[in-house]
Amino acid sequence: MIAAYLYGNAALYAVFAAWCTVARRSTSENLGYERLSNSGHSEYLVVYGGLQLGLAAFFGYLASQSSLHRAGLIFALALYVPIVLYRVITVFSFWPVRSMTLGVAGLEAALLVTAIVLYARTATS
Repeated sequence: MIAAYLYGNAALYAVFAAWCTVARRSTSENLGYERLSNSGHSEYLVVYGGLQLGLAAFFGYLASQSSLHRAGLIFALALYVPIVLYRVITVFSFWPVRSMTLGVAGLEAALLVTAIVLYARTATS
């Protein structure tokens, strides 16, 4: 179950990295980046393309090594706890936000809840 979760994270990050790279203008605008300078486009591609691709590779590696599954869950918790915290605060602070932002927020929350459940199960095993 943990491997499936970690592989799922890897797949999601790989898909989002590819999508944000190929459709940079539409994805950045749908996420609220109305107008980007050349530096902004570079930064967007680095974070939404490069960083996400790196996260995909790392989640894939963690999933492929059963001895690292618990570390993978800890990594997911370290990643999603602050992301979800910041997301909740910023969505309420900057309401209204676009539906894509809410969709991403829902996905992040689901990934966090799943990591918590899986981690709790490993702690009692």
